[in-house]
Amino acid sequence: MTTLVWFRDDLRVADHPALYAAAESGDAIVALYILEDASEHIRAHGGAARWWLHHSLRALADALAERGVPLILRQGTTEVVLADVVAESGARTVLWNRRYGQGRHHDAALVEALGADGIRVRTFIGDLLFEPHTVATQDGGAYRVYSAFWRACTAEREPAGPLPAPRELTPALSQPRSDALDEWALLPTSPDWSGGLSERWTPGEAGAQRRLDEFLSQRAGRYRARDFPAEDNCSELSPHLRWGEISPRSVWHAAVDATGDIGLFLSELGWREFAKHTAFHFGPLHARNLNRRFDAFPWATDSHGEVAAWQQGRTGFGLVDAGMRELWQTGFMHNRVRMVTASLLTKNLMTHWRVGEAWFWDTLVDADEASNPFNWQWVAGCGADAAPYFRIFNPELQQQKFDPDGHYVQRWAPDSDAVLRIIDLKASRARALDAYQSLSG
Repeated sequence: MTTLVWFRDDLRVADHPALYAAAESGDAIVALYILEDASEHIRAHGGAARWWLHHSLRALADALAERGVPLILRQGTTEVVLADVVAESGARTVLWNRRYGQGRHHDAALVEALGADGIRVRTFIGDLLFEPHTVATQDGGAYRVYSAFWRACTAEREPAGPLPAPRELTPALSQPRSDALDEWALLPTSPDWSGGLSERWTPGEAGAQRRLDEFLSQRAGRYRARDFPAEDNCSELSPHLRWGEISPRSVWHAAVDATGDIGLFLSELGWREFAKHTAFHFGPLHARNLNRRFDAFPWATDSHGEVAAWQQGRTGFGLVDAGMRELWQTGFMHNRVRMVTASLLTKNLMTHWRVGEAWFWDTLVDADEASNPFNWQWVAGCGADAAPYFRIFNPELQQQKFDPDGHYVQRWAPDSDAVLRIIDLKASRARALDAYQSLSG
């Protein structure tokens, strides 16, 4: 018998329930990844994400090859590709790890279509600690407040332990044809702007495990000071989690055995869970306001090039400019700085949060369909458990508090003091608050 394992945002071999089940069954295996760049159920990858995907797929292909199975790459419409690969391989079972955003509706349709052709489908938990259908309010609804949500998740249980990576896999005798990864042209070439990404990141499962090990052994004890962007106190696991190169269960159980302020670190995994649960119940989050009152918010038009100045890190505010340039060069930005840059755009400049979310979607290596818009809506004041709209981050005060010696700003935007500020903080704050009051009037 042949079993097809369909990889999605779970590009690993350890704690991969679908792959583990295929190995335990003793069946011959076909491993498949499908590139479907854009459809009604899939948001097209941004440029930084495409760079990461290329290298992550290369690493996954190597890991599977070491275990005896090639990774089949196919591009096209998922329904067509799955049907073709099933027919070419003679697979009678298809396994995958579940999705929780808009893709879950597509998955349900695929189960039905494959079942109609006599193909058995089994799905597994792979991307969350606690699945949405297992966490609900007393009346059976969805949580909208993070603290209550996380208490409900963790009060009387903890995540299941991670599964080991299969040591050896049995390849199907008839392997379908595969695209060459380079044919997909995921890497930038004209120009190649990825040098800073290559210097900072090692995509793939091995890189994810090294980053986790280094964090737990060297930085976890300093995690409470994570808000200082010049200091190396954070895990920077978010892109590895986004691509499923390491599972949240593996991170959780490794962390609980370590020292340091692990409860605080685990709560950040909880925030990721909260974003995905919110997307499950109310998504797609990038397409509309969770708080529908904000549908009437009088967002400003970009009449003087403020958005371009923000994107380029030329606002005249050191912490903002440093963050935006770090993002452009490395595909990443410190979380505290993300909040400050997003606040300036959505509140002081009164630019729609979707503009900023789209920019981050294109430039972040950890851009996730749930977390990215969820966090933008949180800062903008229209999301789940959002910060009050009147909480407007002052970038000057934030820099004084979290980069008091100026090391972060000096590293990424040493000329920021010479850049003319694009907005008056006091006047723009008052304008934003007046606009918010208009929603209540």
